[in-house]
Amino acid sequence: MKFGIAFANIAGFAGPAGAVAMGRAAEASGFESVWTVEHVLIPAGYESTYPYDASGRMPAPDHMDLPDPIVWLTWVAAHTTTLRLATGVLVLPQRNPAVLAKEVATLDSLSGGRVILGVGAGWLREEFDALSVPFDGRGRRLESYAAAMRGLWSGAETDYDDDFVHFSRAVSRPNPAAGSVPIHIGGHSDISARRAGRMGDGYFPGDHSDLPRLLELLRRSADEAGRDPASIEVTVTGASTLGSEGVAEVERLAELGVDRIVIPPLTFDPAGLDEALGAYADRVIARF
Repeated sequence: MKFGIAFANIAGFAGPAGAVAMGRAAEASGFESVWTVEHVLIPAGYESTYPYDASGRMPAPDHMDLPDPIVWLTWVAAHTTTLRLATGVLVLPQRNPAVLAKEVATLDSLSGGRVILGVGAGWLREEFDALSVPFDGRGRRLESYAAAMRGLWSGAETDYDDDFVHFSRAVSRPNPAAGSVPIHIGGHSDISARRAGRMGDGYFPGDHSDLPRLLELLRRSADEAGRDPASIEVTVTGASTLGSEGVAEVERLAELGVDRIVIPPLTFDPAGLDEALGAYADRVIARF
């Protein structure tokens, strides 16, 4: 089982010193990865329903520092050596795919192949409206952008032409360290599970409510697409409790086929992070 830190770039870790503290403490404690969240902007007083909390609102204030995930991860990469650098998740339909492909490949090349690109279709209509990106059709746009980025990461002259992306004999370098960057599909909807099975390198449903059914959808979709379901890495948020209860939850999730568990920071105070993550490593990670 792999372990990571979710929500790594918020609160006390949004700034330069906090980001370094997060990266170094996670790496030293045996966590394999850090996972960032993002919104380009948050329209204050939004009315869209946040799908990951019963309140329908993000469990954070509208007015908060929320650094760009690629830039934040680049800063962390420069202060770590082995830690995987993940977006969990980046709202892909809002990004220019050629620009993002260049940014991600550059970070992956500079960091020695440490990037995981977690992407989602997005839920905040007001944000899409403010960015002049159509909210409707965002799932199809995500799939188009992902395919176009993979083509650009090849380093060869690439043609791509569909309803969303148009380029001919395009070359984008540097290449990612391993020739591509794994794209993990985020979301706990049926659509996201099927999408991950069809075209994702991984699946990040976030929490693990309804997980057995979603994983069955993922595996069925992979089979239908002629892909090996076991090749799709599954990451969930959970098992943040210390001691035997946390160990038992990790064991249960492993039996379901989960490959990685990411926990929220056990403290949002950078000064206490080493102690908090070290305790989790001793009581939970060490068991696996």
